[in-house]
Amino acid sequence: MLDFITVQTFSENATVVTLIYVVLLSFVLSTLVAVTYEKTYRGLSYSRNYAQTLILISIVAATVMQAVGDSLARGLGIMAAMAIIRFRTNFKDPRDIVFIFASLSVGVANGVYGFSIAIVGTLGFCLVAFLLYWSPFGQTSLFDGMVRFSLENHSESKRRLEDVLAHFCKRFTLITLRDMSQGSRLDYAYQVKLRRGKDRDDFVHELKAIDSIMGVSFYMQEATVEL
Repeated sequence: MLDFITVQTFSENATVVTLIYVVLLSFVLSTLVAVTYEKTYRGLSYSRNYAQTLILISIVAATVMQAVGDSLARGLGIMAAMAIIRFRTNFKDPRDIVFIFASLSVGVANGVYGFSIAIVGTLGFCLVAFLLYWSPFGQTSLFDGMVRFSLENHSESKRRLEDVLAHFCKRFTLITLRDMSQGSRLDYAYQVKLRRGKDRDDFVHELKAIDSIMGVSFYMQEATVEL
């Protein structure tokens, strides 16, 4: 099968069998990239649409490369068509951009009949992604998580809050402070690093014991979302 495909790639016009092989291989390899993204994702929940995009964009790239072939005119025409499209999707995580490029690379490699490059490159990329996921590389953190609550705006409640934070936390940083109920209540969000031996549940229990405090929530560092 591979010998037959190799012969066909040297012809000026690829056969239907070759095109099917290109699309199928792009699908299989990009699915492996998407599964790797899902298994190594550290956020609250990954986007199902993004995972599907990783698969589809590889097939699109392979199809485009097949259409362009060795024609400079076709390549310029496709570049002009792509320039018309305005992409408005924002990627907050650079890792998402890397996986998009990985899927595009799979499609491009298959589209120019670089099957060995596509296979080896995909396996190498996925292997490194899993190694980085399992390794402690880049996992240093100044904080354990984020605590959020609302509190009445008077000095006694604030003093009690500061005492609890100082007792349980090695370090803490106020990241948001919002006015509620025309200034009678304030909404707080702190990033905190608990002291060695201090329990998160005890910390939350002491916070809830403060008079007038409401809506106490503690989010672990990996689950912290951007405010």
